[in-house]
Amino acid sequence: MAEFQKITPFLWYDREAEEAANHYVAAFRNSKIDHIERLGEIGPKESGSITLVEFTLAGQQFIAMNAGPMFKLNEAFSMFVLCEDQAELDRLWEHLLSGGGKEQACGWLKDRFGLSWQIVPKRHMEMMRDPDKAKRDRVLAAMMQMVKFDIAALEKAYAGS
Repeated sequence: MAEFQKITPFLWYDREAEEAANHYVAAFRNSKIDHIERLGEIGPKESGSITLVEFTLAGQQFIAMNAGPMFKLNEAFSMFVLCEDQAELDRLWEHLLSGGGKEQACGWLKDRFGLSWQIVPKRHMEMMRDPDKAKRDRVLAAMMQMVKFDIAALEKAYAGS
């Protein structure tokens, strides 16, 4: 990281920080591993082991830390990803679930590292901002029946057909 952001999400992993960062970087354009910090002779773990991974996802910087099993990621924090179309949504959904992730509901999934993601079509956000409450209610009712978002089904509910 040449320059640091003012606010950077910091993710805690047991031992999977580098594997998780590589998995995420492979999913998003404009993404890369920026820096890997390894322990020297001083530290709580074996010399040379990875402690921090700085990475960028779609232009947003993150830090992942290997810090042991004391704390686990949970749904109280999630990554909210807006997708332009169904193809992008499907690609990200499949990639983030690969290797043992779990589908949840209403566009949520948990990846194999325990990080929660909301994979949401931009169009859904636009529909939910419509001033017509009946349209919003139909879209919300359709969404509540979904695991992965289906943009065509949302559009059908929005139109009232």
